[in-house]
Amino acid sequence: MIEMNFDCDVLIVGLGPVGAGLAAMLGQTGRKVIAVEPQLDIYPLPRAAHVDHEIMRVFQSLGIIDDILPHVRVAPNYEFRNAAGLPLLRFEREGITGISGWPLSYNLYQPGIEAALRKRLTDLASVETWFGAKFVGVDMQSNVGVECLIERDGRSKTVRSRFVVGCDGAWSPVREAAGIELDDYGFDEPWLVLDARVADESGFPPVNLQLCDPARPNTFVHMGPGRLRWEFMLKPDEDAATMLQPANVDRLLEPWRTHGRIDVERTAVYRFHGLVARAWRHGRLLIAGDAAHQMPPFMGQGLCSGLRDAANLAWKLDHAIDTDHLGLLDSYQQEREPHVRFVIERAIEMGRIVCTLDPRHAAARDAELLRNLRSGTSIQFPSLVGVTMQGSPAAGTIFPQPVDAFEGRLDDIVGPGALLFHLAAPPKVSVSHARVIDIATDLPLELGTAVGDWLQSFGVTAVLVRPDHYVFGTGDATSISLAWSEHFANLELAV
Repeated sequence: MIEMNFDCDVLIVGLGPVGAGLAAMLGQTGRKVIAVEPQLDIYPLPRAAHVDHEIMRVFQSLGIIDDILPHVRVAPNYEFRNAAGLPLLRFEREGITGISGWPLSYNLYQPGIEAALRKRLTDLASVETWFGAKFVGVDMQSNVGVECLIERDGRSKTVRSRFVVGCDGAWSPVREAAGIELDDYGFDEPWLVLDARVADESGFPPVNLQLCDPARPNTFVHMGPGRLRWEFMLKPDEDAATMLQPANVDRLLEPWRTHGRIDVERTAVYRFHGLVARAWRHGRLLIAGDAAHQMPPFMGQGLCSGLRDAANLAWKLDHAIDTDHLGLLDSYQQEREPHVRFVIERAIEMGRIVCTLDPRHAAARDAELLRNLRSGTSIQFPSLVGVTMQGSPAAGTIFPQPVDAFEGRLDDIVGPGALLFHLAAPPKVSVSHARVIDIATDLPLELGTAVGDWLQSFGVTAVLVRPDHYVFGTGDATSISLAWSEHFANLELAV
């Protein structure tokens, strides 16, 4: 075995929201993290537009909600309309609380989100952030760690870490260093994106819109407070640079009557596409966020998916650092890839509805969707299959977070880590890598009642919830404990 003196437990490459989120999650467990970022400052303009209730729960777990809230707003309803303004699809958002205990959807201002995450990192003694530092490549990977070359302040430095995670975007150098290829869904559409500040939003639509107009498909989105976004699909014969000229941008905005009402922050042309990395781990090198997957924006799940990666990966890395057993990391891609592919495929379906340019095809689309007008709250994501007790009710789904008006939110009361909640008898065996919560004695009455009601709705008396708030399994406390402990024992035997 090769011996190494480690500079850190995890080297994170890229300090956007996914990298910063992962660094904060690991830092909260005391893991030594070095995070390198080539840029000196946060990118100052809006990018991502949406997070959901599950990601707000992640921010809650990081203790940054008060710093996040000024940069988000509860999202309005989301509608697809045809050229005549008739609704083709509706997604209800307003007034609905998600299972994670936060409103279902939020629109956001990404620079504010990143500032909140980076502020959290400054409070974590075990996290170092190196700005203006560039990942050059991997010098060596052994069975115990990785040596990477980092350029910083004009000098090259070797960093030795147990693991490396590339959160370094669509053109990921870490992915390239690992030799990982991408699967391409073949959806590639150029759109002009315009972000603007606005002092008065009255007179603009109160909802988020996809306008499925074959003459010019376009999008209208409420971003963070005081900000709006428009997106315009470019036609096959249109040149991006030409369409970005102010006169052409003004022409695109003319139907919206924005003259004198908005302050344009930026215009840019992006290509909306669907890509998934074929492997998310190569030994001790891993990738997350845009480095692992890219998706069209029609479901608003790009940033959500990246932060789900971070939450899924953080507790598994924590275990791998403790035990030096990598088996649990095999479940990272196993669990996250089906979810990501589901989102990409649904987003492409939505994109094909929006991006129809042929008037005859658009008319047929409208007729079908108007006959079968659908309205719902959200897409139902698939349950995780991996580190779960398959066959038990609710395994692989998000565990709910009830909220008490006086006592607060469940997660804040019980704390982090894996948790075994039981309603009847406690487990007759010790539970490894988890804490035991007696619903009757360890929780405030209203929260205990809510958790008990959830258990009884599935006809069970106990549930083990993973550190990322997904259900490992349900049943009685002893059988769940045995299954959980056996899972970790099997990981160690497999090495």
